[in-house]
Amino acid sequence: MSGIILILAIALSQLFLVAAMGCNLYRMVRGPRAQDRVLAFDALYVNAMLLLLTFGIRSGTTLYFELALIIALLGFVSTVALAKFLMRGEVIE
Repeated sequence: MSGIILILAIALSQLFLVAAMGCNLYRMVRGPRAQDRVLAFDALYVNAMLLLLTFGIRSGTTLYFELALIIALLGFVSTVALAKFLMRGEVIE
């Protein structure tokens, strides 16, 4: 019984994460300012990382966890670079 509940909970969370990613993509395309687009991108990579983690839990392989770690690192660095670019107009001083 608890295995069925776990499978249903993971499937439901994946559905909600895909819906959240759709909302983030909409905000990235229709954002009125560049700051809104950067914030939507930040939320998008967090949702993608969580979606990969749920795939890893569902399949039981460690490959998805490593991919989620790579997405988290690259997403953080790119968000910092975009924020620095919006603040100063250049990334490397």
